[in-house]
Amino acid sequence: MRRKKKINTENYLDKVPAICRDLDWIQTNGLVTVTQENKGFYNKIAQKFFNTPKVSNIDLDEFGSFVWLCIDGKRNLFDIGEMIKEEFGKDAEPLYPRLIRFIQVLLEVKYIELS
Repeated sequence: MRRKKKINTENYLDKVPAICRDLDWIQTNGLVTVTQENKGFYNKIAQKFFNTPKVSNIDLDEFGSFVWLCIDGKRNLFDIGEMIKEEFGKDAEPLYPRLIRFIQVLLEVKYIELS
């Protein structure tokens, strides 16, 4: 017997994102670089045997950096979307599907929290 899929009815545009406090990042020339420490059992093994770095630097593009700098824990995603529309115009289209997917990725890697 199949189980019914849960329908996700939450509206992302009403959510307010906030950057996690323990995350290090820097801004240079308008672009954001997030610094992520590679810790944990499997990362330690990979560092020892495959010479992977202890710290990864994730460079965000122009769109991602703009969104990152707009995240302040006070603005909701709709407001951030309007700011993107003003800054990038037609280059940001499709705006909301793209913004929501970017926010979902940031949530998956635990860079932000939604409230």
